[in-house]
Amino acid sequence: MADMTTVRRAVLTLPAAPLGPDNPLPALRTLDGTPTVDARATEGLPRDMARQLGYAPLRTLLPVPVRDGYGRERVPTELDAIVIENERLRATVLPGLGGRVHSLHHKPSGRELVHHNPVFQPAAFALNGAWFAGGIEWNIGATGHTALSCAPLHAAIVPSPDGGEMLRLWEWERLRDLPFQVDLWLPEGSDFLHVGVRIRNPHERSAPVYWWSNTAVPEDRRILAPADEAWFHGDERGLRRVAVPAGENGADHTYPHRGALPADYFYDLADPQRRWIAAVDDTGTGLVQTSTDVLRGRKLFLWGSSRGGRRWQEWLTEPGAPGYAEIQAGLARTQLEHLKLEGGAEFSWLEAYGPLAVAPGEVHGEDWSAARAEVERSLEAALPRAAVEAAYEAWREGPADADPATVLAAGSGWGALEVLCAGHELPGTPFPVSTLGEEQKPWLELLRTGVLPPLADGAAPGPSLVAAHWRDMLETAPAEPLTEYHLGLAQWHAGDLAQAVRSWERGLRQNGMRWPLLYCLAVADRDGGHPVRAAERYVEAFEALPADADEVVTAALGREALTALLEAGDAPRARALHDGLPEPVRARGAFRLLDARLLLAEGRTAEARAVFDQGFEVADLREGAEILGEVWSALTDEPLPDFYEFRMRP
Repeated sequence: MADMTTVRRAVLTLPAAPLGPDNPLPALRTLDGTPTVDARATEGLPRDMARQLGYAPLRTLLPVPVRDGYGRERVPTELDAIVIENERLRATVLPGLGGRVHSLHHKPSGRELVHHNPVFQPAAFALNGAWFAGGIEWNIGATGHTALSCAPLHAAIVPSPDGGEMLRLWEWERLRDLPFQVDLWLPEGSDFLHVGVRIRNPHERSAPVYWWSNTAVPEDRRILAPADEAWFHGDERGLRRVAVPAGENGADHTYPHRGALPADYFYDLADPQRRWIAAVDDTGTGLVQTSTDVLRGRKLFLWGSSRGGRRWQEWLTEPGAPGYAEIQAGLARTQLEHLKLEGGAEFSWLEAYGPLAVAPGEVHGEDWSAARAEVERSLEAALPRAAVEAAYEAWREGPADADPATVLAAGSGWGALEVLCAGHELPGTPFPVSTLGEEQKPWLELLRTGVLPPLADGAAPGPSLVAAHWRDMLETAPAEPLTEYHLGLAQWHAGDLAQAVRSWERGLRQNGMRWPLLYCLAVADRDGGHPVRAAERYVEAFEALPADADEVVTAALGREALTALLEAGDAPRARALHDGLPEPVRARGAFRLLDARLLLAEGRTAEARAVFDQGFEVADLREGAEILGEVWSALTDEPLPDFYEFRMRP
């Protein structure tokens, strides 16, 4: 008799860089410019795609915090894991890190089906910072990697559709104010991990929705999808239709290591084509992902062979580790789109991940149609399309609403607060009052009494809530400085920038906290095109920090103030601020770079060059950042050393 599927706790030990504390400054802006496309300038866009390209892009990260407290020093660390296993597959999931599937091991062949990272190294790729490479990740929220990339999710055992055990992951996604769940199970005897996903909108209003499931695979594979054309998205941030497999500039992009530069290829799948994407090695074996039709998009991301792409690969793992590409599946045709989910409605679908065995001569031949047909034949034999549809119906009509049987891990308390506030009924994804924590306490007090509790002397204001129902409560609460601070954040998030400034200025006129309000006003000045006034406010905010302010807030606000002073051309004040920082702060890579920029502004070119020669690493360098190359080019005509080469454009 076959072994039953099991779900159990485990521990995964990896060399890991600690996540560190969250940034205490409110995230009034996104961390980099959100890619945009002018639909009018792109020929042949389908009407729905053009509409969705401009729908509800993020302009702020509120209410989530920026996660930039990590470094580059890794130590052996035990990570909580959950293992789902049958006689054919073993999936290892990290509930404390966004529910990432770290490993998908096929027992009969002994093969690892995904690229699993040998280290845990956060890097600034998520919408709010910390993210890590490898495995299968679940991206919800807005264009980019989810703000939950390195956050804990709720996890529990639930009965599966076939009567075995299933792992449920769920959380309240705060950028779009929506609950979601991811159910993972292995049908008895199956070679395919089944994943049921549901996003619900419990509000009366409509909400923008984004979802992409991203799978890291070794880059020495051929990537196949059922499409003859793709939308190419490269360094120019536009969209252009290209042929498959010819790709950009005629290079066969379906072999990721042949690409020159990092690029996205969004495959144009025709209806009623079955949705799938596969990564196959030179022996004809690999991974295939398929789904029900709601998950319509498929994409390949490749790093390319440029020095920058190679350096990023090394940066995200360790020297000598094999490179990877990403095969992805999403609700829309491209990741630049958001879909509208009406109030009270939901999106739900089923995905399946498993091994693929095909004739290598066919899939690696020059006949693209024959290569696709070979994958489709093998996939249909291994997991018929009808079986995927049937599995979805069995899940959605049965255990999708089942209550968790055994709780394995806890996420945040934000969902519990929202349920308590609005009385949402969400079968299958409970957010119990027991999960409320210290971060939710002030907001629970506001909900119950209409008043925010005062801060302790010198304390940071803590997390904010910016949804309309919380904004309404703040507007009727007593106008204390803390209330004006949070109200201004909610108004800023809603796009009422002038009113936000008025709220912060009202709070500043009262006795109480100063640096958080001054910081917000500085950001408003900077965004409003007043760099000199913004720099003054940043410095004033920094000088208003209490004498015993901890290193976290000192570093965060000091970095912002230094950057603003450099932008305003005020090198003398920047030097005074920099040299007054604690030595541990000045020793960080980000501040070493600021010092080099400051030395350059002071005309001390040789000393600025010496900073580079001594070596430094900016742990939270953003994807696509070119600041290292720009500063180096201002110092010398020599080629940028590989160590600092992170540029993703020629």
